This record gives sequence, structure tokens and C-alpha cells, in this order.
Amino acid sequence: MNKLLFIGASGMLGKPVAKELINAGYNVTLLARDINKMQQLFPNAKIIQGNVMDKAGLKKAFIEQDIVYMNLSVDQSSKKKDPQPEREGLKNVLDVVKAEGVKRIAYLSSLIKNYQGMNGFNWWSFEIKNNAVEMIKRSGIAYSIFYPSTFMETLDHQMKKGNKLMLVGRSEAPMWFIAAEDYAKQVAKAFQIAESSNQEYIIQGTESYTFSEAAKIFKDNYSQRLKIMNIPIAIPKFLGKFVQMINYGANICEALNKYPEKFEAGKTWADLGKPLISLARYASSL
Repeated sequence: MNKLLFIGASGMLGKPVAKELINAGYNVTLLARDINKMQQLFPNAKIIQGNVMDKAGLKKAFIEQDIVYMNLSVDQSSKKKDPQPEREGLKNVLDVVKAEGVKRIAYLSSLIKNYQGMNGFNWWSFEIKNNAVEMIKRSGIAYSIFYPSTFMETLDHQMKKGNKLMLVGRSEAPMWFIAAEDYAKQVAKAFQIAESSNQEYIIQGTESYTFSEAAKIFKDNYSQRLKIMNIPIAIPKFLGKFVQMINYGANICEALNKYPEKFEAGKTWADLGKPLISLARYASSL
């Protein structure tokens, strides 16, 4: 299986995976809403216009593809009843996959979505993510589902604001930080060994830290001076009542801070290889 359609290649986690799959020799086609933007990121890649919310437009992109890899997400400014890529969009993808005879569907899920229902936590975004996994499993199509811990890229792409690292609330449980580059290599390896079997892999790095510990390591190894600041989670929770994007951030931060993550990536490392990039190395490379 060499022909692969990639959905969601332009984002923080999509780019390194798409690049690794191309480098690994897969015949990759990138689905893009904005072809010009995608061409700037991948000037030599095959790109086709499409959107998971447009079922009719997807059919052309799926012709003769062996694998579809999806990196979907909830729009942070959206509400539960709004059309969602991981709900309506995923249903469109599964319908077209079946019609076109695609052999495997791959999906970037989440480990912290398992916080749903713990300590009274109930968030519609995690409900969508849990339902997405069940939709894929019920589809009858061979699948590869990846459940990542916290990506190192979160620190510089999302938490770094100018010369500050912004922490929200108190991080109670350590997370097994992993670099997207290491995850990308594991995805490529997963497809190489998949054959016709279903795959589910926990994606974790070799080091576990709370956010405050990770922020200090990042700060000490980053090329520029940074100041770590902490905002009580009560502030975004209150503001989130009025601004949907802030509400999204408050819920994500609460789940990240409290999810009792355990190391579960032993099988992943045995099958797909052990991650190599430390948090200190990642920070110093930026």
C-alpha cells in the first residue's frame, strides 16, 4: 500500500508527519482547502483541492488511494451544534472511503480525551473525539489510530507568547512529552508493518514532566530569554462563559493538568521504535 491521501497537512502536527511520509517513499497526495497555501509548505508535493465537509468534492481525491491519514480537529471558536470535521466531516470521509475501496484509514486521536467523565469533567469536544474513534472502528475498514500524549510543539506554538511561556492552572500529573518528528517516524513505520491488521498505538515520549517542569527545561535550553508566567485557571474559565475560544482553552488546560497519565507506550516502542528527541534537545533546536 503506497498511495496515501493526507488530510490536515498544514498544521503544527500535520506538517512533520506529511514530510516524513513523503521522505519514506509513500506516494502522498495532500488534500487542501487552500492550494496556494499548501504549495508554499510543500512546493514539490501532489496537492488536490477538497474539504471533509464537502462529500461530493472528496470523491475525486479518494480515487485509487490505499490509505487515508486524517489530522482533524475541533475549531476552537465553534460550538457543539456547529458542523464539525471530526463528526460530520469524518462521516463524509468514511462514506467515500467505502465507496472508493480505500484499504486503510488512519486517525490522529488523543490520549487526554480519556479524561472525559473523570472528576465530573464533561466536555462536548471530547465526546466528539470519543465518538470519532467508535465510528472508525464500526466502519469495517482496516484502521490505524494513534493516541498521543502532549507534544513538545505545544510549548513554542501555543504556550509561548512573545518572550513569555504562559501556564494556565496547576499541572498535577506528569505527561510523557513527545516531539512531532518522532511521532511522524512512528506513523511511517506503522504503515510499513500494518498489512491488513487493525492498529491502535499510545504515543508517548521518554520523559515525563508536569507543565511547570517542562516549561523550566524549555526555558533553560531555548535560544532566547523567556519568562514563565502562570494564570489561575479560574480566569479563563470565567472569560470562557463569554468567548468560545477561551472556553476551549480552559477545558483543554483543565484536562491536561488533571489527566492521570500512565506510561503505556511499551508496545508502540517495540513495534514502531523508541522516540529519540528529548525536551532539552527540542528546545535547543529552535
